[in-house]
Amino acid sequence: MRHILSVLVDNKPGVLSRVTGLISRRGFNIESLSVGPTEDVTLSHLTAVVNADDVAYEQITKQLHKLISVYKITDLTDVDAIERELVLYKVNAVPERRNEIIEIANIFRAKIVDVGRTSLTIEATGDESKLKGLEDLFRAYGIKEIVRTGKIALSRNSKD
Repeated sequence: MRHILSVLVDNKPGVLSRVTGLISRRGFNIESLSVGPTEDVTLSHLTAVVNADDVAYEQITKQLHKLISVYKITDLTDVDAIERELVLYKVNAVPERRNEIIEIANIFRAKIVDVGRTSLTIEATGDESKLKGLEDLFRAYGIKEIVRTGKIALSRNSKD
């Protein structure tokens, strides 16, 4: 099963290495990883997507709780959460088909961030299904390159 782990950790050198090492030593691949500082400069927020059965996932979280630099672990798998990724697509764009590609980008609220003689680079953010749909449409034109960030996620507040 696919799990989305949200981990609050110290914003110090080596913490990311310890967390990812702990997960990989247990034989699990990290599908997606994103780390960045929080509103508190001493803390970082780490979001990781891992494939593990429930028993193995429980082992991972128990081991993570033992790390001194880990403050909070939240499983966002089955909760109402906001999930986003950022993707850059470099798409073949001959001049006579360029308007079609721009129109697709506009429909998906993506931005053209670079224009070349034979390509367009498009920036898009969204959930996995939106980005997959956009990628499928761009494949018809030929994708030269794709660069994708790791998933970031926050639980929704039911009431503030």
